[in-house]
Amino acid sequence: MEANFWQDKWQKQELGFHLPEPHPKLVRHLASLKLVPGDILFLPLCGKSLDIAWLLNQGFRVTGAEWVQSAVEQLFAELGVRPQITELGQVKKFSADNLDIFVGDIFALHSQALGPIDAIYDRAALVALPPSTRRLYSQHLMALTGCAPQLLISFDYQQERLAGPPFSVVEEEIRGLYAEKFAISLLESKPIKDGLKGKCPADEQIWLLLPKQLGTQ
Repeated sequence: MEANFWQDKWQKQELGFHLPEPHPKLVRHLASLKLVPGDILFLPLCGKSLDIAWLLNQGFRVTGAEWVQSAVEQLFAELGVRPQITELGQVKKFSADNLDIFVGDIFALHSQALGPIDAIYDRAALVALPPSTRRLYSQHLMALTGCAPQLLISFDYQQERLAGPPFSVVEEEIRGLYAEKFAISLLESKPIKDGLKGKCPADEQIWLLLPKQLGTQ
């Protein structure tokens, strides 16, 4: 379940993960990151999320990473801008004012290409990855961004009742992945109306991860 899986989802337009509005939890809790206009947020596996336009409208700069090029092409088309495209080895960089999206395998993206990041908003990356990949991903994300502060959205449900993605990533696992470097706070947890995909009771949660030198121990 890697690039081919998501390319197939986009080709078939099976986009249940794509919300028709900015994510309400992002809108409610972005201030927790204490950013100022002009700061750069990194959105891993960003798709064509409407969160991007919302963040740009708040005065932030956005950098994203996405496996599926057609998703990124749709994103720029819907924003009404024509990107400049640069080949960077195994990834391509699509750029416009205050917006850079790297297309390709996120594990092939290096910090030198990414540049400085002020915060991470992980809405759909950690929960999209199977358990065998999540530790590798979290380590890579920290290395990429210098352990930038993070808003992380997760789901808590009985995994045996529903095949992911999105996968259930419970508090114990989040702390196992990030607690060495971050102070972790649960900002909000609410049951999903009618259950996840209408099939399984689930809580959607949002976490604040602050580097320990900035957060509380």
